[in-house]
Parts: sequence; structure tokens; C-alpha cells
Amino acid sequence: MAWNRNFNRRKMPWKGIKDPYKIWISEIILQQTRVEQGEKYYEEFISSYPTISKLATANEEEIFRKWQGLGYYNRCRNMIATAKFINDQLQARFPEDYDTILSLKGIGDYTAAAIASFAFNLPHAVVDGNVVRVLSRVFAIHSSYFEAKGKKEFQDLAKSLLDKKHPGQYNQAIMDFGATICKPQNPDCRSCPLNIICQAYLTDSIASFPVKKERKTLKERPFHFLVFHTKSAIYLTKRNGSDIWKDLHTFYCIETEKLSQKLLPEFIDKCKLNNPVVLTQVLSHQKITGYFYVIPLRKATALRELNLLQVKKTDLNKFAFPKLILSFFENNQYL
Repeated sequence: MAWNRNFNRRKMPWKGIKDPYKIWISEIILQQTRVEQGEKYYEEFISSYPTISKLATANEEEIFRKWQGLGYYNRCRNMIATAKFINDQLQARFPEDYDTILSLKGIGDYTAAAIASFAFNLPHAVVDGNVVRVLSRVFAIHSSYFEAKGKKEFQDLAKSLLDKKHPGQYNQAIMDFGATICKPQNPDCRSCPLNIICQAYLTDSIASFPVKKERKTLKERPFHFLVFHTKSAIYLTKRNGSDIWKDLHTFYCIETEKLSQKLLPEFIDKCKLNNPVVLTQVLSHQKITGYFYVIPLRKATALRELNLLQVKKTDLNKFAFPKLILSFFENNQYL
């Protein structure tokens, strides 16, 4: 807390605010997203949707469009659902107790603790990556936060250390400390006020903490995209179900290792599908390789059975796309 008062100069647009709605938006954006990247999205969301009611009643396609580039689109879906619930069931008032906040869709232990402590000064300790890193090094914790036993150990320790009179200030301080002093790489141990008690520093074992998450082998998925277009229009499909990119738009897609004639719509000659544009996108658990085949059409009548959405090329900025499709547009003439 002394370090926070005297040396913490970390600035963020949501820091110090008490509005639970704005804190919630910032925390949802920052899940799986660096602060530097998240700031511009936060500013755009708060500017466009200054209240829960504005977000709850906004066009969902527009919201997804503003989220575009952040990835992990379940966060956006859950955010929309929670905004609607608070607006419709709670008279647009954000709940003020921890248990109710925790019960909201898309809000876990960390986010609930952040909102409860920052907005309402309730004594709940936050445990994010920064906090885990600080605690694991200071106390030389060999448990993995990614296992149930280890997670409880960190949460119990964080709770025991919490300044219960100033929980919001303390939570922000330890997170900022982890982000600026006890960094993942090249931590500033020499100027660290905790170096006299930090077990990892005293035993020269900083690199061993925290225990890293075991990396899983990425699943490889080949997507063959048929980019149908006319002079003025392009044809899209909206993904649904429980697979990746739900509610986002892509081109007609065939997932297969090898594209054979029998998998193609009848009017397409495979011989003409030469030299596709090849792009990749790595997600948390899978690697997508996209093969883009640009197919100009004189008439769109052949596409009727494919149930594709005809979109004017000038209207593409009204739709939300996954990063892989955006990368294709950035290097193509169809924007």
C-alpha cells in the first residue's frame, strides 16, 4: 500500500471509478486482452453505450462489430445477455452484493471480486495473473493455479492478505504491482520493496514462479472458403451452433483436409480453384488454416440452394467477422 501511494503511476481510463457498469465493461474486455489493446475498446464501448440500458437495447450485430478484434467472442455474448438481464429484471440497476454479481452470466470469481471491491468497497480479494505471479514468488508457491487445489490455495492466501478497510485500493495496488514491478519477464527486483521477504528472489529462483500452465497440442483445422462475389455484392454466411465464431460472418466454408469435387456445390469446377489465398489464425486450443478461393459470378442464381446472405460490398463494414476473414479483406479488393 505504501508503494501504491508513493510510486504507483500506472494510468488506465477505468482506474479509480466507482460506476459498477464501467468497471464491469473494463473487466470483461480485459479478460484475455492486454491493457494497451483494451483501452481503445473500452473508450469506444463507453462512448457508444454509456449505460446498461443503452447496451441492452443496442443492435447486437453492431455490438459484435465493435468487439471485432478482441476475440473470445463468448465474452461479448455473455456481456449482451447480462446487460439485458440487468436492464429487464433488475430495473437497469447493477447489483451491489458479491453473490448476485457472481451469479451474472460471464462473471467469475475474479470479475465479481473486482466489481465488488472497486465499486462498493466490499472485502473480496481479486486473484488474476498479476496477483498469482506476486504471491507465487513472494511465498515460493509450487502449486499450479490451474488446478483446483492450487487455485484454492492462492484464493485463501489472497483473502488473508487483503486490506479489509481498503479492499478496492489494495486489489488495484497488487495488480498494478504485478504489472509494473513483478513482471512476467525481467521483473524489477532491485527496486522491489518486497525483495527482503520474497522467497523466489532470495533463492534466485524467480524464473520458476509461477508454475506454468501445461500447454496442450493445438488441433489443426483446414477451412476452405468459397468467396462468391459479383461486381457489387459478396456472399456471406453467419456461423451458429457451439463451434468457434458463433454469430460472426464468414464465406461459404467446407472443413476438410482435401477438397474433392463431391464436396463442392455442383456448379463449381474444381479445376478452376487454383492458387487460393492461404491465411492462418491461432486460437487458444486450435489452429485454423484458411484457404480462400475467389469465385466471380455473372449471376447469383446458382447460389440459391446454399442459403447465403447477399451483401453489398459497400456495406461490409456493418458486419462482424473473425480475425481470419478480416485478414483476407485487408489484403484483397473486396472492401
